[in-house]
Amino acid sequence: MRYIVYGVGAVGSVVAAALTAAHQTVVGVARGERLHALWGDGVVVRWPEGRRTLRLPAVAQARDLSPGSDDAVLLTVKSQDTRAALEDLRRAGFDEQPVFCIQNGVANEATALRLFPQVHGVNVMLPAQYVSPDETIAWCSPNWGCFDIGRYPNGSDDHDARLAADLTAGGIHSQTVTDVMAFKHGKLILNLANIVEAALGPGVAADDLREILRDEGRRVLDAAGIAWRDVGATDPRRASMQPGSVEGATRTGSSTSQSLARQVGSIETDYLNGEIALLGRLNAVPTPANTYATHLAARLARQMAQPGSISVESLRRGLAPQPI
Repeated sequence: MRYIVYGVGAVGSVVAAALTAAHQTVVGVARGERLHALWGDGVVVRWPEGRRTLRLPAVAQARDLSPGSDDAVLLTVKSQDTRAALEDLRRAGFDEQPVFCIQNGVANEATALRLFPQVHGVNVMLPAQYVSPDETIAWCSPNWGCFDIGRYPNGSDDHDARLAADLTAGGIHSQTVTDVMAFKHGKLILNLANIVEAALGPGVAADDLREILRDEGRRVLDAAGIAWRDVGATDPRRASMQPGSVEGATRTGSSTSQSLARQVGSIETDYLNGEIALLGRLNAVPTPANTYATHLAARLARQMAQPGSISVESLRRGLAPQPI
């Protein structure tokens, strides 16, 4: 099997490193300076216990590849870039190959299924950071992360089992599940708090504000009749992915914080807090906190603001306004 990692950013480069460590054939689709790094000396992946240089063939677009019947596509772009990636894959001639959505959020799978018949969801628990075009950090060890993999909308098949085995062999503890979207909706609940860290900066104590967003999200999912699983610290696999320090590196935080820090101009919050706002509108459930968070994230991205640009008091007023 040839794995095509579409988006060799933070998560994508760690996934590619795991698969190459498991002696699998991997090709990357990357852009900008990261693509040039792959064309050059490679991308250094560091973690608390070591480092590895990722070297693999890479192209700027899927149209530079010849699709094969034994290919599997691993989508590791942010949700706001999913549609463009899928269109690129279709123009390249990909069709029956399995497509794995290794992404936060729960909207990517349905978008992919509109164009491709074999779509799989992947619940991602993998703290990783894009440091520079030629460096990525995976913050946990001895395993870099843990994934739940299954067919969309439900079930599992041999493609799921193969990917889970290859990732596990390379350092990402993975399992197949038959209800992958329940896992992904559970991760969505966790990700609703990303905007709190992005707005206030890493390390700021504001658990009450995080819980406002998450509690509103749980109420909306329950009202919509959407099953979700607790994918927090109770997962026994989390014991094998302990966070640690990496020499000379400072952790920026979640993927949302990293997008602000890198000033990429776009942010995935529309597919996190925005997903709850959408479901609330569809099911007549008010979502003032997550709606506010969605607008705030868009404004911060538009203004190229850095993490920590908002005070706790300002964020509290937005998420939990006092009655008049």
